[in-house]
Amino acid sequence: MIGAPATAGADRVPRTSRALAVGAGAILTGAMALAGVIAGINGVALEGLDGTWEGARSENPSAVAQREIPPRYLRLYEQAGHAYGLDWALLAGIGKVECDHGRDPDPSCWREGAQNSAGAGGPMQFLAPTWARFGVDADGDGRADRWEPADAIYGAANYMRASGAPREPERALYAYNHAGWYVAKVQRWASLYRGSSAQPLSSVGTLGSALGLDGADASLPGHSPTPVMFIAGRYARLAPADGHLALVPAQTPPQVQAMVVAGNELQQLSYGPAGHPDPRGSTEEDCSSTVNYVLYRSGIRPVAEIVRDNPLAQDYIRWGLPGPGRWASIYATASPTPHVFVVIAGLRLDTSHADTDVGPNRNEDGPRWRVLDHVPAWAHWSVRHPPGL
Repeated sequence: MIGAPATAGADRVPRTSRALAVGAGAILTGAMALAGVIAGINGVALEGLDGTWEGARSENPSAVAQREIPPRYLRLYEQAGHAYGLDWALLAGIGKVECDHGRDPDPSCWREGAQNSAGAGGPMQFLAPTWARFGVDADGDGRADRWEPADAIYGAANYMRASGAPREPERALYAYNHAGWYVAKVQRWASLYRGSSAQPLSSVGTLGSALGLDGADASLPGHSPTPVMFIAGRYARLAPADGHLALVPAQTPPQVQAMVVAGNELQQLSYGPAGHPDPRGSTEEDCSSTVNYVLYRSGIRPVAEIVRDNPLAQDYIRWGLPGPGRWASIYATASPTPHVFVVIAGLRLDTSHADTDVGPNRNEDGPRWRVLDHVPAWAHWSVRHPPGL
């Protein structure tokens, strides 16, 4: 609302024994800056260090976009992006988060004149005063109508442009909705839609001791669509105001920091087998594709190997080195049902939730950060770790 990334079910944990924690859409407070380096919650938040934008993207829509976005909406996002020199995928991300491209059952998304409790209406959820200033008559019928998809999408492009896009996309998104979780969620959908595959995270530099975070990998914020917030120490923990965001411990190896960020990138995805054999760009992940994604994204396991071998939960019983790792441990089982999860810097990333979590995401499905002071006892686990970690 605008305001003043096998076999189907092979590694599914019984629904009766799951409790999880949601991560990437993490709720951040308005105190989080959208550019530069600022003081964060017991640490430093890094946002937009590589925040310049080069205008509208030239990539074709991804398979996810073509499958997920109604054709008319996809065409309008692309046209509006071109007209205003914006990344069309950001507009599509807004449309997804606000009203699921006009398909949300809330009448304010599609019924002429209907508004939600905050007074917002239309598929891009404009407030009347904002619409009066930035609304566009894109369909040429003589009036700017916030419930008309063409008008609404072009109006959103107009507002984004006026708010700092394309050069400052995060700032423009924050103007659209004053919440860090919103910025992260829109950017996540945009990254799935725009058709450019993510590159593996790598360390290209560190923050200086002046920030008190020796070892923090300053390249991470520029390589992820999710917020990256560092804290001192060797243990990750959830942001106090956002169960979807794991704070990255600076005194861990760069690959471990990258694993935490990769886990954050999965927090809005639902549970399902679509992440096989390639976990990149999927709108859902199961337990093994979640682990596959984290290992790929942090540079530990090549994506070509993952696509070739399509490792399932039971395959991780023998992968890596035996025993728990110093920084990351993989727990796998074949009985009573195949399942796998990973513990990264003290936080568990798991698709299992009921009775296996006491954290803020205990009732959510899909890959989430879990908070529990012991390993779930419903299975006998093989414990392994990535070499060197």
